Parts: sequence; structure tokens; C-alpha cells
Amino acid sequence: MGYIRGRYSWLLRPILILFDIIVILFLASYYIDFKTFGLPYWSVGFLKSEATVFVFYASILWLISAFSIKFYNVYRYTTSLNIFGLLIKQFLIFFIIVFAFVGFYRGIDINKTIILKYLLSSFFIIGAAKFLMFYGLRSYRKLLKGNHRQILIIGNTESAKELETFFKENEKYGYNVLGVYSNKQPSSVSGNLDDAIKLISKNQTIDEIYCAMEELTENEINSFVKYAEINRFNIKFIPKTSDFLNKRLKTDFYNYLPVLSIQEVALNQPFNRVLKRAFDVLFSILIIVFVLSWLSIILFVLIKLESRGPLFYKHKRNGINYKEFNCYKYRSLKTNGSEKEDYIKRQDSRVTKIGAFLRRTSLDELPQFINVLKGEMSVVGPRPHMLAYTEAYSKKIDTYNFIFRHNVKPGITGLAQVKGFRGEIKSDEDIINRVKYDIFYIENWSILLDLDIIGKTILSVIKGDEKAY
Repeated sequence: MGYIRGRYSWLLRPILILFDIIVILFLASYYIDFKTFGLPYWSVGFLKSEATVFVFYASILWLISAFSIKFYNVYRYTTSLNIFGLLIKQFLIFFIIVFAFVGFYRGIDINKTIILKYLLSSFFIIGAAKFLMFYGLRSYRKLLKGNHRQILIIGNTESAKELETFFKENEKYGYNVLGVYSNKQPSSVSGNLDDAIKLISKNQTIDEIYCAMEELTENEINSFVKYAEINRFNIKFIPKTSDFLNKRLKTDFYNYLPVLSIQEVALNQPFNRVLKRAFDVLFSILIIVFVLSWLSIILFVLIKLESRGPLFYKHKRNGINYKEFNCYKYRSLKTNGSEKEDYIKRQDSRVTKIGAFLRRTSLDELPQFINVLKGEMSVVGPRPHMLAYTEAYSKKIDTYNFIFRHNVKPGITGLAQVKGFRGEIKSDEDIINRVKYDIFYIENWSILLDLDIIGKTILSVIKGDEKAY
């Protein structure tokens, strides 16, 4: 089921499609010479046979490629990174489409630079319109409280509570939680399941309901599915996240019998490994040559002036497949001969003055680019834990998830860090959330996601992080 509610929101996609077609055709008439015999391009450009062929050729193939890669499937919960990825895919395909037309239609004599200008102009205008619509709707939902979806949450599980918190803390997505209904009735819920059914029967403005599968029986789920079909609203299901393997399962059919198996993560596929490694090597060389080369000299003097000891601090960490390696940092602590490792606490007496600055700005992590160049780490990935903490945390986290986390190289920065889960572990919830983001990163890796995390890390360094101490 995919019912669409709302008075005008269903028009947005057709308007964007029409806008994109107009852009690629208008810019084609502007850039591409269709042999108009000296007349202005706007007068007879599309009346020429070459132009007429291009109109149908470009329009039809643009739509075919767009619907094939789901270019217009942008939802309120879609990320800006996903939108940018769709733009790249669509224009790589359209690039081939246009050059194929120029190659096969010999009547057009045109400079390849002009074609590139045409494609880049189309890319920027269509991309700008797409992002303007996306962020405009977010602002409209947040500031003017429009374009909202009325939803119910059925169940009071941990996953359901997380979803409710997500909706309430992110007004830009435009979800209005009408109530949480559960037969487990703490004071926080709005009523039981019978109350939810009565509300659904009377209230015709409900857009979606979210059912916690962990709490509901099969009969109860079927009841809500029936009411969803009768009242024409969407029904979605919340799984038990601790047992859900997300993208790790693939289905093979033995005759008609489906068999599930754990698939290789995208990050470890041969092409992606080469791509990520090439990026890591290039990025680490740039940092080592243009930053570490002079910064290390300055910090050597400053660190030595304040306390005795080496410039670099080496500590054992678990890497890919739990392999141990020496992780490098600029030394930020006083040397006391103790081999014991522990997370630094706020106002820790071991931290030197220059060390406090290095830790607050995360500059102490820069020598880890040497680890990246050696192949022991990646620029982006799950952060490596101390050996003692690896053993301790493995007992608190689902075993499979914890092993899965160590199936890739650790990173200097990672998704968990830019989401605020870094530094000192104060409770089990800190490490559980850290691992959740690590798993999500591994399952959804792309080079664009790496660039997004690096950009957010740089912003975090500039602004400062209260957990960096």
C-alpha cells in the first residue's frame, strides 16, 4: 500500500518532472547548434529535424533513466546526501545519452566543450531546484507547520519509543504524533489497542500508523492492516532492532524454497575496497605532506617545553578482524610510566595544557594518517577501541553485531562520532548507540557518505565538541 494524502503535495513530483524536461530542452536549444541557418535559436531551433529528434530522444530517455534509478523518489526522510547521489547517477546516465546522440546523429557538428557546458548547466539548475524544493518543504513544515502527516504509533517497545522521539525532535520531517497506543499501559501512552481502533474508525485525517511487531500478535497486526485498507492510510511496521539484520541477508531460491544467507558488505567488495583504499592513500598523503610535515615540528617544541616524553604516543588497538596494531597520536598526557590505558575524563589531571588544546580540536588524532597510509586504518570507519574495552564491550553488545563491526578497517573519524557518540563511555547506552551507527555505516557505505562524514568532522573541529576533552 502507498496511499498519498494531502491536497496539493501529490503535484510536486509532476511539477519537478516537467521543470527538468523544460530545462534540458531549453538549454539544448541554447547551447547546441541545430543548423538554424543564422536565425535566432529560439525561432526555429526545435522545428528542424535534428532538434525534433532530440526533443523526443532526450525527453523519453531522461524519463526512462530517471524512473529506473528512482530519481524522483525523494521523501521527507530522504537525506541530502542521497539526493546528491541521485543527481550524480542521473547525470552520468544523461551524459552518455547526449554523447550517444551527438555520435550517431552526424548532422550536428558541435564542440565537445559546448556539450559539457550544456550538461553542467543542466546539472546545476536541476540540482538547485531539487534542493530548493527539498529544503523549502522542510522549512515550511518546521516554521509554518504545514505539509504534516498525522500518525499513530501502536506499541510501547524500545524501538517504538525511539521512533516517537525521532518524530518529536525532528520537526523538519513533518510528522505529527497523534498518540501512542498499547495494551501495556504506562502513563505515557494514550490508550489501549481498542482505543486506537476507535480513533482510526472515526478519524479520517490519519495518514500513517506504525505497528511495533515485537508487541503485537498476528491477529492484532491483521486487524490494523484491514483498517488501513478500509480507511486508505499507510501502515508500516517497526521491527525489533536488536534482532533485525537489515541488509545483511540475501535470498536465494532452491527451486521455490527461499534460503537466507549473510551477504558480503558493500565496503568489502573488490571494487569498493580499491576505491576506498585509493581515496585513503591520496587523502593521507595530502595531510602528511601539507599538514603533519610542519605541524609536527611546532608541536614537538611545545610538547617538550611543557613535559618530558615523546612527540607521538603509541597505543594498541584492535583493527580489522581484531588484528592488533599501534595507533598513533600526538601525546597529550603527562608521562608517568604507567602502561594502564583508560578513557580521559573531564578535567583529567593527566592532560597537559597543550594536550587539552589538541584534544579539544581533535588535532591529536592527525598522526593516525600514518596508520591509514600503512593500511592499518581508514580515513572513515568505526573508531578502534582499547584492547581491554573491546573485551568488555563485547559482553554488552550483541555478539554478531560486535563481530560485524570489526569486519572493516577502523577509521580516524566515523558516523558515530559526527552523531555525538565519541570520547568517554559513561553508560552502556553510549556504546550501544555507537555500535548501531557503526553497523549502519558499514551497511550503507558509499564514497559520498565518507565525504559527508569528513565534512561534518571538519565542521565539528572548527566549532568544537563538548565531548572532546
